[in-house]
Amino acid sequence: MRIAVVGATGRIGARLTEKLLAKGHSVKALSRGGPALDALVAKGAEPFLGSFDTGAGELNKFFEDADAAFLMVKTIWAAEDFHGHYPAVALRFFDALRDSPVRFAVSLTGMGSEVSGNTGHFQGFHILDQILNRLYDIDLVHLQGGWFMQDLSKWVDAIAQHDRIGWSLKPNVKAPWVAIQDIADFAAQEFDTPTGQHRSVKQLGIDYTMTEITAIVGRALDRDVDYRFVDMGDREAETVFRERFGTLERWVYDKATMAALNDGRVRFRDDRPALRTTMEEFVRDTLASLVEKARTDGVKPETFLTWSSQR
Repeated sequence: MRIAVVGATGRIGARLTEKLLAKGHSVKALSRGGPALDALVAKGAEPFLGSFDTGAGELNKFFEDADAAFLMVKTIWAAEDFHGHYPAVALRFFDALRDSPVRFAVSLTGMGSEVSGNTGHFQGFHILDQILNRLYDIDLVHLQGGWFMQDLSKWVDAIAQHDRIGWSLKPNVKAPWVAIQDIADFAAQEFDTPTGQHRSVKQLGIDYTMTEITAIVGRALDRDVDYRFVDMGDREAETVFRERFGTLERWVYDKATMAALNDGRVRFRDDRPALRTTMEEFVRDTLASLVEKARTDGVKPETFLTWSSQR
């Protein structure tokens, strides 16, 4: 099978490309160029310079000789792109795919993409899925990924400095977490064994509460680590964020995101595939060493997460 991979040099795309090449597939790798793309080319990938995120390159030609495609959108946190980025990229996908020979695509989307309305971060995934679903001639698998385990590294300094994680997810709300390598591995399997379904949704993530995660981190570090819930309705927290760390628009966006999780609008079903990497393994093999390094590196400039973790 000839597979066109969007974001081929990213954390997920690079592993996926290597997996597909190892399985004997022909891979067309989209990237802006650089050593990471050169490394994939050395392993047999065909390079294609461009970016659906920025619109750079002759994107209408990327899928023109492919049988299948892997699609993903780079998360952009700039305030002006909160609500416009995902629709713009989705429409570029649509324009490039609708007259292509591609008949099967795997799209990395996010939890909550089936939920309409104001769900903050998850709203962009909903729009992405709705636009891609208009590609009536393509069988499409929506891979809904949970929170990336690797993104727990955002709290490394907070754990190192305060033995605490501060966030706005309620302590006992279960949320799905997934290692990025498991997403790549699962996506590779989809290309090996397509089901022939026109539309399907597969959810990737293992449920943990933040109380459970901090306990896992504490056991790995052999010290007490606790969780502090930061209520986004708290005026002090909002004031500190807006004065020192971000904008009102970003605060409103994040508040809508956490509300969608805390009130249960965004959640995963129980019928999910088993994943290789547990939180215990990720913390033991990756996060613990990052925390220990942060302890020896000394105090870093304060972020909202470290501020939240010392309150």
